[in-house]
Amino acid sequence: MILGLVAICAPIGDSCLARGMTAMPTITLAHPGSLIAAVFTPWIALGIALLIGFFASYLTALSWADLTFVLPATALGNVVIALLARFWLQEAISLERWAGIALITLGVGFVAQGPSRTEHPAPEAEKDAEQEVEA
Repeated sequence: MILGLVAICAPIGDSCLARGMTAMPTITLAHPGSLIAAVFTPWIALGIALLIGFFASYLTALSWADLTFVLPATALGNVVIALLARFWLQEAISLERWAGIALITLGVGFVAQGPSRTEHPAPEAEKDAEQEVEA
């Protein structure tokens, strides 16, 4: 469930940001007021809320799994973002990008086969303490 939120919230949030920004005039850092105004437009506000949801679910996932397990789950977002960009935002996606997305998906499949948490051997002091407790 949490990894699903990680994989879905970021691409949908980014797509909402992109949709909102296409309706905005060009924004520069020389005019920070336009940037602040953009934050309060509906699509951009929704995108920010979804990205906050992504961050919360990402932190949750990192509390119980290794980064090398969680980060590839975010790579599945590349598939979602490509589909959203193509069919919702009407962006053209080259064959090379589709091939890259397929390779990423294949790589995620390999990583997902491993354990979510790396098991580390207990230090000698902990082993000795455990043996004393058992005795």
